[in-house]
Amino acid sequence: MTALKIVLDVIVVILSALLTLLILMHKGKGGGLSDMFGGGLTQNAGTSGVAEKNLNRWTVIIALLWVAIIIALGLLTKFDLI
Repeated sequence: MTALKIVLDVIVVILSALLTLLILMHKGKGGGLSDMFGGGLTQNAGTSGVAEKNLNRWTVIIALLWVAIIIALGLLTKFDLI
């Protein structure tokens, strides 16, 4: 069962980094991190609603996966399955 814990821990780390990047890519309402890193690119991508909708969908999906794995790790630890 320790192999399962290691795999889930690695997945949580990867999802955490991916979620951070996805959140930083969102279009800001003013000057912020999204404008600091490639402000010209986000302006062009933000004008088409499709890119922003897809970014929102991916962010929500990754966040839900992250939460589900965190809960699974907590339950496995609580019931001494790992």
